[in-house]
Amino acid sequence: QVQLVESGGGLVQAGGSLRLSCVASGSMRGINAMAWHRQAPGKERELVATITSGGSTNYQDSVKGRFTISRDSAKNTVYLQMNSLKPEDTAVYYCCVNILTWARPGAYDYWGQGTQVTVSS
Repeated sequence: QVQLVESGGGLVQAGGSLRLSCVASGSMRGINAMAWHRQAPGKERELVATITSGGSTNYQDSVKGRFTISRDSAKNTVYLQMNSLKPEDTAVYYCCVNILTWARPGAYDYWGQGTQVTVSS
């Protein structure tokens, strides 16, 4: 069984910073891409940033230059450093990790429980 545990959310003033972490644990053969998504109240969940197993990154246009996604493969952890936060960044942030397990063939996406980020103006 695989589990993703997120941490690092909270309340911050506009212009401030937060760092989110997501640790994957359980019976894993390997980890492929890792990503962060977010969902604001009344809106659909959207992709924020991705990082491949090789370290290539991609970002949603609205966060480019402000957010940085990174990973520590030895710790099965993905991070999201968020700087210059804006009120419109307020949302529940979810990590999503593509994982190969011993339990079944193929790789599947696993999701964290979500962490609330609130940016006050």
